[in-house]
Amino acid sequence: QVQLVESGGGSVQAGGSLSLSCVASGFSDTFRCMAWFRQAPGKEREGVATLGRDGRTSYADSVKARFTISKDNGYNTLYLQMNSLKSEDTAMYYCAAGYASCSEGSYAMAYWGKGTLVTISS
Repeated sequence: QVQLVESGGGSVQAGGSLSLSCVASGFSDTFRCMAWFRQAPGKEREGVATLGRDGRTSYADSVKARFTISKDNGYNTLYLQMNSLKSEDTAMYYCAAGYASCSEGSYAMAYWGKGTLVTISS
């Protein structure tokens, strides 16, 4: 059974940095797309960043130049480096993975983690 477990969330001041990790276990095939999503209180879930098996990345406009998605060579751990954090980055952050193209967004995701909370204070 595939499991995605996020870690690294916490509370930091605006302007600070956090690094999120997502460990994937229980699979033998390589995911075609891995991604980070977030959901702020009272808002819909939104895509933050995606990483395709070919190494291509994409970012939401709101996080471009501040966040970086990456993975280890074994494709078992996904990372999200978050710099210059803003209060509007406060949200539950979810790791997701799937076998469809990243261009399909959340519809490409077959598996989801339970999330890690990021709180930014101004």
